[in-house]
Amino acid sequence: MPRSSKTKPENPEMKPSIYSLTRDQLIDWALEHGQKKFRATQIWDWLYKKRVQSFDEMTNISKDFIAILKENFDFNPLKQRIVQESADGTVKYLFELPDGMLIETVLMRQHYGLSVCVTTQVGCNIGCTFCASGLIKKQRDLNNGEITAQIMLVQKYLDDQGKGERVSHVVVMGIGEPFDNYDNVIRFLRTINDDNGLAIGARHITVSTSGLAHKIREFANEGIQVNLAVSLHAPNNELRSSIMRINRSFPLEKLFDAIEYYIQTTNRRVTFEYIMLNEVNDNPENAQELADLTKPIRKLSYVNLIPYNAVSEHDQYSRSTKERVDAFYDVLKKNGVNCVVRQEHGTDIDAACGQLRSNTMKRDRQKAMAKAAKHD
Repeated sequence: MPRSSKTKPENPEMKPSIYSLTRDQLIDWALEHGQKKFRATQIWDWLYKKRVQSFDEMTNISKDFIAILKENFDFNPLKQRIVQESADGTVKYLFELPDGMLIETVLMRQHYGLSVCVTTQVGCNIGCTFCASGLIKKQRDLNNGEITAQIMLVQKYLDDQGKGERVSHVVVMGIGEPFDNYDNVIRFLRTINDDNGLAIGARHITVSTSGLAHKIREFANEGIQVNLAVSLHAPNNELRSSIMRINRSFPLEKLFDAIEYYIQTTNRRVTFEYIMLNEVNDNPENAQELADLTKPIRKLSYVNLIPYNAVSEHDQYSRSTKERVDAFYDVLKKNGVNCVVRQEHGTDIDAACGQLRSNTMKRDRQKAMAKAAKHD
């Protein structure tokens, strides 16, 4: 997207959120409306440092200019529908967008800080056969204001608790494929990384892609130090294509060419996400294939073995047993692969990505059907 401040919402009848402007865009917009640059800086400070919840709380902005802001922008585009709190401190949020669609966001308490997983699309078209996110096809992209607002509402949740806690890490791996919504995701990353705002360090931010090779190359040239994760989940084309439709468009040869370009360009490590599916991709032979596949980039790669959260609609899959995970892990370690088994979060709530949204939509449909039947 060009640097112009003329940001349009998905629905032309809706005003964009103020969060949809990057700082440079906000400066341009203020100048276009007869204001000095410092006025935009003041607004940015109110948004991201003082974290106000309305334009009226911006007490050093004139009432006339507050009126102009209200005329051109809405404030927060999200409504909180459901909050699920886990015994381990994980919090899962279901947010409603202005058009009534639903998205999920997750707060995870890690040993290194507070991490938020954000959603970038309503639904997903990637076609992973094991994933709850893909149960509902992509409806639309989120604009960068809707992505940013997820962080702001989670931070408000923390602020309201009064413990002085701050979101320290962000992972872009919720519902949707981030690189299928590339421009909005990049604007979001620049907003939360801005030193004058939330100032979340680039090395504390991770973007996960299922393997859009051409976008990995583009990402390598952005000049930002954000971490890259690749959802791999299989070590050969036949198996990967059977569980991840995206591999038919971007087979492993294309994907790894792009990954090697990324590493050569950025000198940054790539994390490979690998969901452990019982007797599907968790054989010792698969582990050896994975070790061989990643050998050329071993010094700058890392494998994250992920326990599978079962989804009722995908009952052909189950979680790998501890014995199979341990055997897989041992093969990788013996081959010198940097790897870890991911710690689980929120297992006592709707744990799988997209599961809370999917289950809520089912309940909403059932209620609507029951209501309709009652009136017949």
